[in-house]
Amino acid sequence: MNGNGKIWRDSNGVCHIEAENKSDAYRLMGYAHGRDRGMQMLMMRILGEGRASEILDSSDELLAVDTFFRRMNWYSLISKEVDKLLPETITLMNHYCDGVNTALGKRPWECRLFGYKPEPWCIENSILILRMIGYLTLAQSQGEMERLLIEMIQAGLDEAKLHELFPGILGEMDMDLIKEIKLQERLVSPASLWNIAAPLAMASNNWVVSGSKTASGKPILSNDPHLEVNRLPNVWYEMAVKTSEGYAVGANMPGVPALLVGRNKNVSWGATYTFMDGTDSWIEKCSSGKYLRGTDQWVPFNERIEIIKRKKKDPVTVTFYENPHGVLEGDPHQDGYYLATAWASSLSGGVTLNNALELFQMETVDQGMGFLGKIETSWNWVLADNKGNIGYQMSGLMPKRRQGISGFVPMPGWEEKNDWQGFVETEDLPCCYNPDCGYFVTSNQDLNPYGKVDPINAGMGSYRSDRIGKQLAENNQLTVEDMAVIHFDFYSNQAALFMEILAPLLPEGDKADILRHWNFEYTAESEGAYLFDQFYKNLYRIVFGQNGLGVDAVDYLDQKTGMFNDFYINFDRILLAEHSVWFGGHSREALFQQAVETALASCVKRWGDTRRVIMKNIVFDGKLPRFLGFDRGPITINGSLATPHQGQIFESGGRQTTFSPSFRMIVDMATEEIHTNMAGGPSDRRFSKWYCSDLKNWETGIYKRVSVEDNQEKLPFK
Repeated sequence: MNGNGKIWRDSNGVCHIEAENKSDAYRLMGYAHGRDRGMQMLMMRILGEGRASEILDSSDELLAVDTFFRRMNWYSLISKEVDKLLPETITLMNHYCDGVNTALGKRPWECRLFGYKPEPWCIENSILILRMIGYLTLAQSQGEMERLLIEMIQAGLDEAKLHELFPGILGEMDMDLIKEIKLQERLVSPASLWNIAAPLAMASNNWVVSGSKTASGKPILSNDPHLEVNRLPNVWYEMAVKTSEGYAVGANMPGVPALLVGRNKNVSWGATYTFMDGTDSWIEKCSSGKYLRGTDQWVPFNERIEIIKRKKKDPVTVTFYENPHGVLEGDPHQDGYYLATAWASSLSGGVTLNNALELFQMETVDQGMGFLGKIETSWNWVLADNKGNIGYQMSGLMPKRRQGISGFVPMPGWEEKNDWQGFVETEDLPCCYNPDCGYFVTSNQDLNPYGKVDPINAGMGSYRSDRIGKQLAENNQLTVEDMAVIHFDFYSNQAALFMEILAPLLPEGDKADILRHWNFEYTAESEGAYLFDQFYKNLYRIVFGQNGLGVDAVDYLDQKTGMFNDFYINFDRILLAEHSVWFGGHSREALFQQAVETALASCVKRWGDTRRVIMKNIVFDGKLPRFLGFDRGPITINGSLATPHQGQIFESGGRQTTFSPSFRMIVDMATEEIHTNMAGGPSDRRFSKWYCSDLKNWETGIYKRVSVEDNQEKLPFK
């Protein structure tokens, strides 16, 4: 390669870069991404551009995927984002792209299999990847939950049940109007979209502890993003980068050179997703290809025509109808009411790149909160610096809405008062600097109290954050080893709460004794975890199925979507309440007894026996014989949706989906290293020794040390 610098691997296969300046470092970063994860990057680009049918195969499934991404239209107006880039950002990104293209000069053999000659990588491609990373499925799942509300209303669910399920966020809900909406069939399930090239995101933990509570006297930061782990390669790519200006060690996502989690000499940072509601829908009254504004003004839609090429088949032409509220779901030439939906961060990337590249050299938590707060997609960031400061900052474009509406309920689009009124200022988003308790934990829970605005209207419960916080509060000599123990904590506060009610109701018998003496831990050997899970699902079917949505609908939501996995606290609040309109006139205890009787009638299994999954290669998706080694496993997914070590398995879009810690990281600011493991390895090359080189560490809880020390074994980068 042109330019100065060295690239090598340590004994764990982690990429190390040494360069005199950042330009050479970024060129080598691009080369590393292109060499180790080139196919992953190309698959993401193919997906985001809506070209899977053209390049991969012409199945109806991929046509639906392409239609979704053409609908999202993330590749549009990217040139405007490039115009926002600072001169230094453009320089560094051009060097990064040069490195990627040098590596892709030898295109992955899978490209030859598909007859695909990749176009050169460019800055626009990295911005596209940024948008995809920001969306994943948690932004999408917010829209899915809002759609579920509409379906509930159209199914005739009464208003009292809706307000109990979605307390405080249904302001100005016009049920009669919502019943008139012509809902179209969902284009494609979330899992079908993301299983092709990138893992789904479900949840994460991160926390930071002040030096007043650590054995080293310096802050410790911990992070374990919960993503889909049954896909290879892992979405994360680890790097250690050193220049004359400093160093950075951590992990990024191939296609984007910024370290999203990691540390430099002075500051460490970690990320989780936040359930900011940045997705809104408006009800549009349509007639003859136009939409209503005010009381009598009819405005024509912008028609965007997309031609989707299909391998060995005729192309498909799709027309999308757009207005300032987003893309219409339906054909406005057929009179009626339809939804138009927008995601706040759909036209973003430039400001994000400018600030993300600053992480390499930030010096304090306060400075880092300023950079990270300007990231345009929605994340919870925790930070620590070597001066002893810790902090929390939410990022993302949060729409300003008029008072009285949350964004959860679709509003009439023809009334101008319902339009977004710009975006909330960064300083008004939730944040916290040096909390008195000496620690801060995020686990996708409600963090609205830490801001001047309320970005979250439906999120996860606080089971995980409460459990982690309790362990941090009880120990004033915390170490890296203590953080690793928390990473592998399978205790469920959720189960403990339910069992307080259930335990006195249990009958006599050996099976009931298993539940009665259960320690609330979802370990592989636990029979109690299995029986409790059966009870919990039965309770869902009784309360929300028989008394509301219908049993078949509940089974579908449970087994085929992430709805109960994302928004379980909305449902748990009802299940744990003493009285509820959802109980159908029965007592809570009677419903618990009915649910547990069915559970105890089932065969007893160990939790781990039901949690075995195969890790499938993203390109071939289990279609090749196992002996070829593209797929690995089975691995056991321990934990549950409410344990610090989250473990979820369900089917979506005909695919098995898992959520578990994809990458674990611990940083003690008293040292200059990080401790990590990941579900996979550095390379997406099946025949590389680094394809799954870290998987055993991830399974067994062994952490490798990554740093820029000069005394490490240096292996060739191949």
